[in-house]
Amino acid sequence: MIVAILLLLLALLGAPLFSIIGGSALWGFYNEGVDLQVVTIEIYRLAEMPMLLAIPLFTFAGYLLGESQAPARMVRMAHALLGWMPGGLAIVALTACAFFTAFTGASGVTIVALGALLYPALQQAGYPERFNLGLITTSGSLGLLFAPSLPLILYGVIAQQASLDTPVNIDDLFLAGILPGLLMVILLSGWSMWKQPKGQLTGKLDGKEIFAVIRESIWEIPLPFLVLGGIYGGYIAVSEAAAVTAVYVLIVEVFIKREVKVRDMPKIIRESMVLVGAILLILSVSLASTNYMIDADIPTRLFETIREYIDNRWTFLIALNIFLLLLGMMLDIFSALIIIIPIILPLAAGYGIQPVHLGIIFLANMQLGYFTPPVGMNLFIASYRFNKPVMELYIATLPFFFILLFAVLIITYVPSLSLVFLSP
Repeated sequence: MIVAILLLLLALLGAPLFSIIGGSALWGFYNEGVDLQVVTIEIYRLAEMPMLLAIPLFTFAGYLLGESQAPARMVRMAHALLGWMPGGLAIVALTACAFFTAFTGASGVTIVALGALLYPALQQAGYPERFNLGLITTSGSLGLLFAPSLPLILYGVIAQQASLDTPVNIDDLFLAGILPGLLMVILLSGWSMWKQPKGQLTGKLDGKEIFAVIRESIWEIPLPFLVLGGIYGGYIAVSEAAAVTAVYVLIVEVFIKREVKVRDMPKIIRESMVLVGAILLILSVSLASTNYMIDADIPTRLFETIREYIDNRWTFLIALNIFLLLLGMMLDIFSALIIIIPIILPLAAGYGIQPVHLGIIFLANMQLGYFTPPVGMNLFIASYRFNKPVMELYIATLPFFFILLFAVLIITYVPSLSLVFLSP
């Protein structure tokens, strides 16, 4: 008990997360009389996973895209294809942000990279400032359910380490996120159409402009087909798709487009790998902590305790949504994934919830956490980017929060939305 209080105090004082998790695992194994080398074994076991290669490679590719002019080309293409619709420019913003976040895996990068292009364009089109701020702040996290989102891959890696009757494949997670992600984009697009400024004329499809943007983006267009087509066509595994993506983006942006200078590569590599290093370090000690909890039979005891108060899956899902919304207010998505998933996976399995569906529920809730007070990361990044008070952004994101909350409830209580593409 004293050690638990000490670890909690260290966390509150800002001690690194990996040291808190690792310390708790070491203490637990020590009390059980287990050789502490088991922690080293867990780290080695993680390093042996072929799937682990996908995390640094996709992260590097995403950072490289963010440093190029690809975001500007993406916005121009979306505008050429969708700008003619009612609320077209707002739908362009939603689509571009969702696509960019899916490939970068970093919501804050999306706001910084695309906000400078989209915010003034929305203002010029006559949309209210509060709507513009809420739209861009919210859209920064929209792509988390679309492949090859880093949180989707990370959930799959963690779930594969759990002793589950139903195995979790990252390919299945990629498929499961399609309809829930589209549902969120469609609902926000409907709100954007409703909020279109009165008297604003919609544009027309311009064949010349479409041809021009396709020619301009000719090297980026094949990227999603290369990744997803390769995986679902059975030609390449996820880790191989990550390697192909990283090499392809490197060749296009550095040697063909020449928008990223060779001299900038060390900085890009360093920044992307700092994120990867933090994730992998926390993940390795978290797996050791998970192993201790399984040995100590903690998930089973926790399930039996909860079962006394919650006797069916639907009530459990309500409690889970409330818990995840609160969690998203306090933790970033990567920390939440690594710490909480090993605990709730066996609990959810006890209520008959499919692990892939649980992953989509978890990420959809965490998506809301990016712009939920008090520590929603997007709120502070947008506040800095647009030089606006955080409280103004709280208010601006409220309509978007309730729309996406409605989407989360549909995703939670209609499992077929996530599982329809999966093999029975």
